[in-house]
Amino acid sequence: MPLALWALTLSAFAIGTTEFVIVGLIPTIAASLQVSLPSAGLLVSLYALGVAIGAPVLTALSSRLPRKPLLLGLMALFTVGNLVAWQAPGYQALMAARVLTGLAHGVFFSIGATIATSLVAKDKAASAIALMFSGLTVALVSGVPLGTWIGQHFGWQNTFLAVSLLGVIAFVGSLLLIPRNIATPAAGGLLTQLAVLGRPRLLLVYAMTALGYGGSFVAFTYLAPILQQVSGYAPSSVGLVMLVYGVSVAFGNIWGGRLADRHGPVRALQIIFLLLALVLLVLTFTASSPWLVLLTVLAWGAVAFGNVAGLQVYVVQQAERETPHAVDVASGLNIAAFNVGIAGGAWGGGLIVSKLGLLATPWIGALVVLGAVGLTSWSGRLDRRAGIGPRPLASSPRGH
Repeated sequence: MPLALWALTLSAFAIGTTEFVIVGLIPTIAASLQVSLPSAGLLVSLYALGVAIGAPVLTALSSRLPRKPLLLGLMALFTVGNLVAWQAPGYQALMAARVLTGLAHGVFFSIGATIATSLVAKDKAASAIALMFSGLTVALVSGVPLGTWIGQHFGWQNTFLAVSLLGVIAFVGSLLLIPRNIATPAAGGLLTQLAVLGRPRLLLVYAMTALGYGGSFVAFTYLAPILQQVSGYAPSSVGLVMLVYGVSVAFGNIWGGRLADRHGPVRALQIIFLLLALVLLVLTFTASSPWLVLLTVLAWGAVAFGNVAGLQVYVVQQAERETPHAVDVASGLNIAAFNVGIAGGAWGGGLIVSKLGLLATPWIGALVVLGAVGLTSWSGRLDRRAGIGPRPLASSPRGH
């Protein structure tokens, strides 16, 4: 794999770290800025909304720009956003910084796959994309726990300073290693995206994505307060629990991909969503025990992101039938759906915490995920009614 691909992977690592590290720092930020836990949780929602807007809208608006200057501009915007968070004098400034970095995130992953595949031979395209997206997994395993530790020992502001330094390194790496002659793909305008949103079968998959991730983030956004206030963990130990979660996510991604490969995306999604709902329900009862909650978090990580491969390949399979001229647009809109779910889940979790308390978030999150199970089963029935059999992951040329 060319060195330029590692520059993209480092960028993905930095972006993944800044997206999820906030979860481990919510109690610290709430205490520092003297805001409520639900208000601190909105920092997760606002970032995800930035991604959801940035992915489809800004990608379409920037579609004619040369790829390398656009990539460098995104990493510069990402770095500036984290520097603003580092120097944020108050809650409103931190909110603005989160939106800014979320916008950069959305466009980066929309164009990153195209850039990654242009760096390698066609027969290595899937491996190139997998390597780039591994930056997100590594962020959950190492970047988030380390960032949480930095925030709890040296102040949450220094976490954003550390991430901005990663952004500078990624910018320099891209400047030196990414070639200038990357082809600019044909523009996919906003009208094309609106056409995709007019397809009910694609909207059904987007709803599955949003509910599945929304339910998980109802509780995940408030994992650190649960660990500290209910389970009895010291703030300094939260980073270690996040490490356990991240390692489990890494294995869960592999397992989820293999499950979708073996049984097709619909069956795999049914299994993973059901397990996710079960784990969230169990968390309601294990949260008060330090050891049992650790085992529950371990199980949670194994299923939390294991549905990514199935959801992405399923939306591509539907798009190949519904909108064959806009498969990439349909896939990009599913990334937006992920983040709409995260934004809604974090916002809804805040309402639940303020009205019912922290321990209501897991079981209500489980009910939301069960909604995703229902939609997945409905979509599978519609497939069978239309004479479409389950297709494994490997059958789709875009199922990376």
